[in-house]
Amino acid sequence: MRHLMSPLDFSVEELNQMMDLACDIEKNPKKYSHACDGKKIATLFYEPSTRTRLSFETAMLNLGGSVIGFSSAASSSVSKGESVADTIRVISCFADICAMRHPKEGAPLVAAANSSIPVINAGDGGHQHPTQTLTDLMTIHSLKHRFDGLTIGLCGDLKFGRTVHSLISALVRYTGVKFVLISPEELKIPDYIRDDVLRANHVEFQEVIKLEDALPKLDILYMTRVQKERFFNEEDYLRMKDFYILDTEKMKLAKDNMYILHPLPRVNEIAVEVDKDPRAAYFKQVQYGVYIRMALILTLLEVKVC
Repeated sequence: MRHLMSPLDFSVEELNQMMDLACDIEKNPKKYSHACDGKKIATLFYEPSTRTRLSFETAMLNLGGSVIGFSSAASSSVSKGESVADTIRVISCFADICAMRHPKEGAPLVAAANSSIPVINAGDGGHQHPTQTLTDLMTIHSLKHRFDGLTIGLCGDLKFGRTVHSLISALVRYTGVKFVLISPEELKIPDYIRDDVLRANHVEFQEVIKLEDALPKLDILYMTRVQKERFFNEEDYLRMKDFYILDTEKMKLAKDNMYILHPLPRVNEIAVEVDKDPRAAYFKQVQYGVYIRMALILTLLEVKVC
């Protein structure tokens, strides 16, 4: 039995196989429509979520399975003091696989250690968000048909952004990927990513403050919101929240084949007018998230479809 705590839990070869499976699901959805008949996924979301939770639930429903779970800590027995370990032991009696989001780093790992079913980390605090990373990898590969040699800009909240941390950790395993890290000083990438991931893997990167300085050289621009829920006081959040706003004027600086990704939700870091630009790929990204989560569920449940 395998779990998914980090994108590094799968080798590059396994990730490529999973993306191939997701592409086949996209092309032949009926082929997989009964692959998980009789199976249940439990979505245990201790934090609010729209895309991730509904994406998992849609993925299982598309495979013919069913869904149980909760969408907030207040609606579960955690409000009565139940531990993560006890919760997963109970859920293991009900479901075949589980997706957990939790505000505390490492909570899904505790669940996996006490579970008799596969556990998927659907986001733990500011730490990891591996299925968003799988979504991002599939989106980039579908748009660019490669990873090698790409220059990828990561913009916004690089300090608390778990999607950024996970994506960098996954992409450094591909040859020739370069990064441009775009953030204000207060939201720079943490040292453990800069030193233990980028520098340790001899990956070329640069850090800049102005988005305009980075745009002309990028193949992919990965925008992120400044996350209010990660700040200890509102004053700091209000000072940082509008630091970057991508609009049509700034898009004139970008390559014609540069694509914009965003893990969503968007607040105002991408102007609505940019949605009409053919380079805006963040809603395609959402759809790819369903396909890759379907592929992940099949992989962890070891379901083979001929």
